[in-house]
Amino acid sequence: MKDNILIEKSLHFAARIIKLNKYLVKDKKETIISKQIIRSGTSIGANINEANYGQSKADFISKMQIALKETAETEYWLRLLVLSDYITEEESKSILDDCLEIKRILISSITTAKDNNN
Repeated sequence: MKDNILIEKSLHFAARIIKLNKYLVKDKKETIISKQIIRSGTSIGANINEANYGQSKADFISKMQIALKETAETEYWLRLLVLSDYITEEESKSILDDCLEIKRILISSITTAKDNNN
């Protein structure tokens, strides 16, 4: 059940990242960070979805760890967008909160999968 929630959350997060990218490119004329954040932010859900079709528990864990790395990278780009004044802290709060929630769930899922693998 938790993985289905995670798939849904990451899918909606990816849609928000796409909208953020459109805003950055159209309104802020920013193309460097926006390319990075769209790659990492949409990769999270793709890896989570792929993990659910893994060939083994080790494959599942590996894909989930990749998703976790992409989440950490996306968090970095979101924070950099604030520090470089492309978006305000207020504008970033909701999407950053979503990113951190996905990160917490991923950590919990990976820990559980590893514990159940032993």
